[in-house]
Amino acid sequence: MTAVQEPTAEREIGRERRRKEDQRLITGRTRWTDNLNLPGMLHLAMVRSPFAHAKIVSIDTTAAKNATNVVDVLTGADLGEAQGACINAWAITEDQVTPPHLPMPSDRVAFAGEVVAVVVARTAAEARDAAEMVDVEYEQLPAALDLKEAATDAVLAHPDLGTNKSAFWKFDSAEAGTGGDVDAAIATARDGGIVIEREYRQQRLIPAFMEPRSVVVDPTGEQITVWSATQIPHILRFAIAATTGVPESKIRVIAPDVGGGFGGKLQQTPEEMIAFAVARRIGKPVKFTETRSESLMTAHHGRDQWQKMTLAADKDGKVTGLKVELLADLGAYVAIIGGGVPVLGAFMFNSIYKFPAYQFNCQTVLTNKTWTDAYRGAGRPEATYGIERMMDELAAELGEDPIEVRRRNWIDASEFPFTTVAGLEYDSGDYEKATQRAMEMLGYDELRAEQKRRRDAGDRVQLGIGVSTFTEMCGLAPSRVLGQLNYGAGGWEHASVRMLATGKVEVITGASAHGQGHETAFSQIVADRLGVPFEDVEVLHGDTQISHKGLDTYGSRSLVVGGEALVKAVDKVIEKAKPLAAHLLEANAEDLEYVGGRFGVRGTDQGVTIQELAGAAFAAHNYPEDMEPSLDAEATYDPVNFNYPHGTHLCAVEVDTETGQVSIRKYACCDDIGNIINPLIVAGQVHGGLVQGIAQALWEEAVYDDSGTLVSGSFTDYLLPTTADTLSFEVDHTTSPSLTNTLGTKGVGEAGTIASTPAVVNAVVDAVRHLGINDIQMPCTPQRVWKAIQGAGSGGATPGAAMPHFSEDQPGQDSTEGAGA
Repeated sequence: MTAVQEPTAEREIGRERRRKEDQRLITGRTRWTDNLNLPGMLHLAMVRSPFAHAKIVSIDTTAAKNATNVVDVLTGADLGEAQGACINAWAITEDQVTPPHLPMPSDRVAFAGEVVAVVVARTAAEARDAAEMVDVEYEQLPAALDLKEAATDAVLAHPDLGTNKSAFWKFDSAEAGTGGDVDAAIATARDGGIVIEREYRQQRLIPAFMEPRSVVVDPTGEQITVWSATQIPHILRFAIAATTGVPESKIRVIAPDVGGGFGGKLQQTPEEMIAFAVARRIGKPVKFTETRSESLMTAHHGRDQWQKMTLAADKDGKVTGLKVELLADLGAYVAIIGGGVPVLGAFMFNSIYKFPAYQFNCQTVLTNKTWTDAYRGAGRPEATYGIERMMDELAAELGEDPIEVRRRNWIDASEFPFTTVAGLEYDSGDYEKATQRAMEMLGYDELRAEQKRRRDAGDRVQLGIGVSTFTEMCGLAPSRVLGQLNYGAGGWEHASVRMLATGKVEVITGASAHGQGHETAFSQIVADRLGVPFEDVEVLHGDTQISHKGLDTYGSRSLVVGGEALVKAVDKVIEKAKPLAAHLLEANAEDLEYVGGRFGVRGTDQGVTIQELAGAAFAAHNYPEDMEPSLDAEATYDPVNFNYPHGTHLCAVEVDTETGQVSIRKYACCDDIGNIINPLIVAGQVHGGLVQGIAQALWEEAVYDDSGTLVSGSFTDYLLPTTADTLSFEVDHTTSPSLTNTLGTKGVGEAGTIASTPAVVNAVVDAVRHLGINDIQMPCTPQRVWKAIQGAGSGGATPGAAMPHFSEDQPGQDSTEGAGA
């Protein structure tokens, strides 16, 4: 291989560049899906069920069809098989119970907001008005709403299935050969050690992306073109083709500028499928854009779990075992990832700690609520919350500082690479270094001293300090491991590099951006490695006609998988150019070195740039006989392991013990995400993630009433934080380069969300623990904090009904042995 230039002070990688894409995004000179207007385009409005569970007795569309400028009104019966189906790509067990998910059912609705008819009209306003005229008669059915009750099958979400239990998934370190028997470890700890049992609630959340979902379908060309505000254009094309019978080659999916996703647009939606079917039926372009209320009600939700945690330790606080029993609410259907979300968390409950024994049990449950799926972090925030809350409980039991207890149990930097009790191999890290830096930034020792003074004085406003030391598995690869977990796709990514005749560079990536800054970061990688100006690199993405191959964007995979594919493609370009350079310079290829975008002959000043070679290849007047006249190259990269960023997040809060009001006083974090491509983009990702994680701790919750109606269906009731609610974060980084990729990078998009939630809740509990409180259910609203204080002495917030007993005889039971990388 040709030697590629070594790092210099002028390198693009590591430069704090402003994002290329921001100029058009912030000035409105961009193309959101809803901005698209095609000749003859019609508009759709969805008629949705007001009931969580009901039979559809009849649908009368007469009045709506006679309304002004209405072209048609269609039901599920009208569209039939043409509407396709919404797929589940991850059946976590062989016998997973999976209800059929038609985009528009004709017999029964399973959640409030499910589509029962679609109106087609000349304008969006006329379509919405006519939708109000569709008369649907329902026969209301009992609804399964409470997760714990649903797990008992007292009321069935889908009566024809005979159960609400979708799948039971188990990991046991003793069975997998990665550790000991957890029940034996707990039994030993009960006799002379420490056993802590807690039950935690992961409330239901709504991704609440900035741009509502929107789709435009044009059936008038040789291909059917779909524009969608989606994270997954390639996967969406496959899903449409697989369920409608339309050849994949006849479908083009374009994700134009997409206004945020957070996992909420990692979905094949009913509305996309309905729009596709209607466009084909009518033969004209159609558009559907949801309202904000529709988005909050029917775009998939996240989290919604009960966690029963049992931690065993010896009398000195050295952990000996961890058992997790999880109930996960799938909602009405098993979504595209669906039950796989808690499975991702299964490998992270042990986190950075050296547990000798571990068991994870998960029962996924169907209810009559909006379906759940990936939300920023997808399983990893839930796992991190559980274990970080438990480590604080262990510290409290010992009467020790929570950081000291963590130090006693975490993996030392000298022990990497380290194979965990869950079977994963962590390649690099330094938890002590990141923690020490975070403590310095927060002023940890000084705040502890202040906390003691306030507590001794009996101050009305108490100070709490929260700790969260985390790691995560990201990149959602390698493909072989995903196959072992029964995931329906691979984890590779594809990239192409085209050298244009003018010396400019076109980069095509299968990753699809929705706010991450791909165009900037990928330009920096290519410019740095190829040795061309940053401004000469153009990144193309999000269009299956241009980027013919890809697996899209989610799970912090764009840089560590997509970026690595780019590196491989660039290296191929350089290798392809080498014989041409040798030919033009009349030198032996072995005598050439490649530095700063230029092939030079060692010991001479002769040389030729890669951009000059691009022009020479295009002209093709003088090139070696055994060479094709092109420098273009492509590569597909499939990682050998997951990617493991880590960090320490510390939060100081003040709690008013008379009102329950929580105020964040200071937040400091030090993340280790390997080598950094663009510090400015990283800071933005961390800040955004922090706000979302803090919001789960303090503000956000999707709430249903007893009839299954979402009562937090607007931003009046679903409390999103604003800049007035947050503060300036102190953010820093340590660097332990990844050993499994060329760039040494690790994922960052989800780190802030994963770590911040337990840091904040640990701080709130720490502020009032001396009152006899060991838990407050999220979100820690003033009312909940006040109630916990009033009930002090009983342990704080009560979890409600007991967790159902787990049995391996339940439907969908499975266990995993050695599925880690």
